Amino acid sequence: MLTNGQMLTVSDHNRSFIDMTYVYPVVSRRAGGVSVGINLNPNNACNWHCAYCQVPGLVRGAAPEINLPQLERELAGFLDELIHGRFMAEHVPPEARVIRDIAFSGNGEPTGCRNFGEIVERVVAIRDTAGLGEVPIRLITNGSLVDRPAVQAALKALATAGGEVWFKLDAGTEADIARINGVDIKPQAHARRLALCASLCPAWVQTCLFGWDGVVPTQAFIDAYVDLLKMAGIATLRGVHLYGVARQSFQPEAVHLQRLEPDVLEGIAHILKDEGLTVTVSP
Repeated sequence: MLTNGQMLTVSDHNRSFIDMTYVYPVVSRRAGGVSVGINLNPNNACNWHCAYCQVPGLVRGAAPEINLPQLERELAGFLDELIHGRFMAEHVPPEARVIRDIAFSGNGEPTGCRNFGEIVERVVAIRDTAGLGEVPIRLITNGSLVDRPAVQAALKALATAGGEVWFKLDAGTEADIARINGVDIKPQAHARRLALCASLCPAWVQTCLFGWDGVVPTQAFIDAYVDLLKMAGIATLRGVHLYGVARQSFQPEAVHLQRLEPDVLEGIAHILKDEGLTVTVSP
């Protein structure tokens, strides 16, 4: 099941590290330890096309039909291996040998899965049976489908289980969202979805920042982004995860992207903190 001798690193989120369809481990910069990923998009399909996406062969589309018994076997078996087996000692750096979360992330938008709510319930039950009730379950989402009643019900269930949402928001204008995320949406509509999400489940905003053709985010770019956060309601948010492009994008737009210096990210973080937000920075 494991790749002999290979160590997990924050710069390599290879989904094929272990031979499973739906479950994969990563060392997460933002979570600060082992994140047990759940990939509901093994078909590499997403309804967005983000310039910094690390998924090779990304296509437009939705999640396929999920083999729920297989997902359950993979998750229960891997959690048991993490707790009782040799995986941590053999494949995880000493400073990261702790299970930080179980995360719906993967190769596309997880809430596009037809039975996402049922899957959330099963994952909660498996986590609790493994004795990991204190480990949060996180949904990493672009938030585009929050308007669906079934997704709202899943968010409520996630909140009841002590989970949280990491909601993608990378820019504040229609043009910048189209350039970065490859979608045509109104910023005001996305702010409304963020506000709705935060009303149903504890929510952090996750924002990827980078240079584009050598130009760092301008003051106008940052102002529009902050205005959108204010529109959603800063007081309703847990905070913002700012992060840079630490890993290779496999999209054609990758040629435009440059990693920001840590002090640039920290400067933007200070602006957000002055607005009353809690901010974490992962260069």
